[in-house]
Amino acid sequence: MAELKVVFWSGSGNTESMAEMIAKGAQDAKAISMEDISPSDLADEKAFALGCPAMGDEELEETIVEPFVAELEKNVSGKTIGLFGSYGWGDGEWMRNWVERMQKAGAAVVGDEGVICADAPDDEAEQALTALGEKLAKLL
Repeated sequence: MAELKVVFWSGSGNTESMAEMIAKGAQDAKAISMEDISPSDLADEKAFALGCPAMGDEELEETIVEPFVAELEKNVSGKTIGLFGSYGWGDGEWMRNWVERMQKAGAAVVGDEGVICADAPDDEAEQALTALGEKLAKLL
């Protein structure tokens, strides 16, 4: 079985914790910082997870994540993506926008929504993240 790639950027560690929970659910998975992989490394993947916390005015992080996603967007058609991230304010607008963006690029987003949590993931978030990892692993 192929190894699920769980790619993330984390400012405070919350989104990194979320990535590790997805990897745990997938069992055969690797959490990888977005700084240690390129969009082309995901070109042959049928399914993967992407994570980023809300930044600024509920946006993707601008210096690492936005360029990564813009490049990735060109080649996600037909792929299944699990999106996830944490936030400290707002109502999840950044995630709704990200889901819509990936869907417009032709990707299927698991559950048609991302998994989000306020600050550090709690038990409810951990269950959702573990389930996301299980779902994505079954697609490989």
